[in-house]
Amino acid sequence: MIRLVIVDDHAIVRSGLRQIAQTDGGINVVGDAADSGELLDLLRKTETDVILMDISMPGKSGLDALKQVRERWPKMAVLMLSMYPEDQYAVRCVKAGASGYLHKNSPPETVLEAIHTVSRGKKYITPELAEQLASHLSQGDERPPHELLSDREYQTMSMIASGRTLTQIAEEMSLSPKTVSVYRARLLEKMKLKNNSELTHYALKHKLVE
Repeated sequence: MIRLVIVDDHAIVRSGLRQIAQTDGGINVVGDAADSGELLDLLRKTETDVILMDISMPGKSGLDALKQVRERWPKMAVLMLSMYPEDQYAVRCVKAGASGYLHKNSPPETVLEAIHTVSRGKKYITPELAEQLASHLSQGDERPPHELLSDREYQTMSMIASGRTLTQIAEEMSLSPKTVSVYRARLLEKMKLKNNSELTHYALKHKLVE
């Protein structure tokens, strides 16, 4: 029996994922959490085999939580779930130690297949993600500027390019506007861009926003 923990800041999403998991007789949902703090508390108390976790959460992002889990439970299988297309976050997730990456539009049977795959210690890699990983390795030091950003900088870039203000980004990331401004300044410097307009143009050109 696979012991599954679901992590998402939206109760309705957690409920939906629980219902999907419960259709499989080989999966037992042993708990759920709304953020990284609840997740870490749950993992200390509950025997868990697989974590199904959203990338976008208040406070520490799913990527931050993934790194914390990897430090304390290095063999834990973690499936990252996101509304973002694979070409935006999938490679970052796998590089950070995720066992796989799923889009929130994935059909239930794909979610179940992924849970079973990672529970056996394997990676769940779609053909699209495999192609991206191969491309990423072949690029070497010639990676595009956005791949040099930290996870927080990348998240900030995506939100700016999507039209959010610094105040909105700060609220979504549970950070101060000043901290978000620092991330913005750093990413503009790393990418050699001057302003939000150039940043948005770059993101659209490289298909980093929908």
